[in-house]
Amino acid sequence: MIGAIAGDLIGSIYEHNNVKTTDFALFKPESTFTDDSVLTVAVADSLLQDACVANKLKEYYNLYPKAGYGSGFTGWASGPSNEPYNSWGNGSAMRVSPVGFAFNTLDEVLEKAEKSAAVTHNHIEGIKGAQAVAACIFLARTGKSKHCISDYIQQQFSYRLDEPLDSIREHYQFDPSCQGTVPQAITAFLESENYEDAIRKAVSIGGDSDTIACMTGGIAQAFYKDIPDSIQDKVYEILDSRLRQVMTLFCNRYSCH
Repeated sequence: MIGAIAGDLIGSIYEHNNVKTTDFALFKPESTFTDDSVLTVAVADSLLQDACVANKLKEYYNLYPKAGYGSGFTGWASGPSNEPYNSWGNGSAMRVSPVGFAFNTLDEVLEKAEKSAAVTHNHIEGIKGAQAVAACIFLARTGKSKHCISDYIQQQFSYRLDEPLDSIREHYQFDPSCQGTVPQAITAFLESENYEDAIRKAVSIGGDSDTIACMTGGIAQAFYKDIPDSIQDKVYEILDSRLRQVMTLFCNRYSCH
């Protein structure tokens, strides 16, 4: 989970100032957490307390109303209804990493990922994106190879993972959809050599940098089991006490440091 949040923090300064290289500063004074981190923690909190995920998402929206949410989510979170709005956006996939760490079977992970997505993103692509990221995390943390993870995702979700990042980087533009970001985030992980390299590759394609790096970061943490102390220290420094406490409680319970 901390890997996803670190990806968000690192990507936060490049979403509107894309870089097409892996050579960039990981953190700057303006690096901050966005809706990606806030809603990831909200999902984690719902799992820790066995609470309604829709209510937790709304609670955290009200605690952090200026974190940079999409218009659809803002309308839902600030409104009286808990009915989903059929979104295919990548918000379902960027907040799902706690699900991939919290359950002990792939079937459970897929079921809980669908439930965490469908409270807002009940479009088939919104659900598919969340399930794909959560499945990658589960497979990675349970020792599956990159080849195995890639094969499963392509067969189960029909995502193409055969275009190399060097090719994607040449033409990729901002895309807020699951289908336009989840395969790219997974590809960045598949081509990486370690956690930091995965985040650098994710940011380097441009587009929705914080969200892509958030998704890649959760998977990379699960696979590599090691995030540099310098990155972890910055996460704890930048998060406020509430987000930091929930993240720490979740990581202690589910051994996802």
